Amino acid sequence: MAAAVETSCSEFTNLEVESSFCYGLKQEKQLSASQRRCYSFCRRKSFAAFVASMKDGCPDKGSTCWCCCGQTFSEHAAIHKHVAKNHYSEVQRLAQAAYERLIKRLEEETQPPNGHEAEAADISAWMPDISRVSEEQLRNGPGKVLLYYHYCQVADPQAVCAWQKALCEKLRLTGKIRVAAEGINGTVGGTDVATDVYIRAMLSHPVFKMEKEDFKTSDGGAECFSDLKVGVYKEIVPMGVDPDIVSYKLAGVHLDPEEFHKEVEALLAKEDSSSDTILLDCRNFYESKIGQFTRCLAPNIRKFSYFPDYVDQNLDLFRDKKVLMYCTGGIRCERGSAYLRSKDVCKEVYQLKGGIHKYLECFPEGFYRGKLFVFDERFTISSNSDVISDCRYCGLPWDQYELCSTQFCCQLVLSCPSCRQKGRTACCPSCQTKGETRHQETSQQPKEACECTDTRARIPQDV
Repeated sequence: MAAAVETSCSEFTNLEVESSFCYGLKQEKQLSASQRRCYSFCRRKSFAAFVASMKDGCPDKGSTCWCCCGQTFSEHAAIHKHVAKNHYSEVQRLAQAAYERLIKRLEEETQPPNGHEAEAADISAWMPDISRVSEEQLRNGPGKVLLYYHYCQVADPQAVCAWQKALCEKLRLTGKIRVAAEGINGTVGGTDVATDVYIRAMLSHPVFKMEKEDFKTSDGGAECFSDLKVGVYKEIVPMGVDPDIVSYKLAGVHLDPEEFHKEVEALLAKEDSSSDTILLDCRNFYESKIGQFTRCLAPNIRKFSYFPDYVDQNLDLFRDKKVLMYCTGGIRCERGSAYLRSKDVCKEVYQLKGGIHKYLECFPEGFYRGKLFVFDERFTISSNSDVISDCRYCGLPWDQYELCSTQFCCQLVLSCPSCRQKGRTACCPSCQTKGETRHQETSQQPKEACECTDTRARIPQDV
């Protein structure tokens, strides 16, 4: 269901439509963060379903169109504007009903069987003995950030989640951890002592048969994250496709950094750009913008959940091709390569084991140039001095991201020191104006979408 909804909602990019639904239910502001996400999901699903119900074939035009209120629309933007303007209340009622059904279903799923309360798992046996470790060693001293994932069958994700939360709190670690029936994915920061204990605890856990090489490290610490977030999810990396339908077990062939380096070297040795090999970056556009492999294909997507859309609309591009995939730490390639292989169009699909992280450890001056984007408060780490992106205002070379200066906007901005001194600190003219006039709606929640979002294509066909 999530995959179908995400695909339908990939058409929902028009600014007027996005803003017309920014409030939704009157009580939405009083909902918790998780409830708002559920309602937002239902709202997008209902809008997409309403638009889809108007779809009709246009034999005379040889394309798809939408018929509503006696009018025919041939463009996504036009039908979106029409529905948002003339059918707001109908879509809102659909969203309200869908939200209530979803909440009811989720509540039913979380109820223990036969009305009995579920027994709490005993996680004490999984906790390491740190009696000889001082509080000073856990809070102060050199530190690092760990990045890891592991796919395996987890019979009791809730118990693992409780253990992870207790373990990280005990070791004074911060970061983000996703647990699911299909495995675990995390990035945490703390002192060297604390992270070493954490790795040992992970290696000794009976469910995860991990190796020390599964952990990627970089300079940092607990200060790289604002807090600790641990939760249970359907997917350990949010691609929006049911893991039971497209499993990580369908992933492509793993190449270690040395093997991947040789493949890229062979590709670059070919002067013909129409090679039968595609070097595919499956990260988001703002990641590949500041760092990428030479001569890669970098999809213009804003979320990994848009990657399936990109594949679906570019099957001919991959037909009979050998694909070399890479991402930050390897986890997105696990599901991304599985999805690509499920389409049965590629000749071969390979992926970089350990991702860019492990590649840069072996080849700091290799074929990956620029910075590596990371999802913490550092934003980037680097192994070479190349700057491949530029300031959005003056166009000079610059690759240091900052958050948009407007209070409720979560977009990232490339603005050089000179432009920032001139007050150019927002992601778009609209946010810049709001910042200058100090017109900030403090009741709004931080959001990814902004007035400039509709100019940032999800997939090339939308350009």
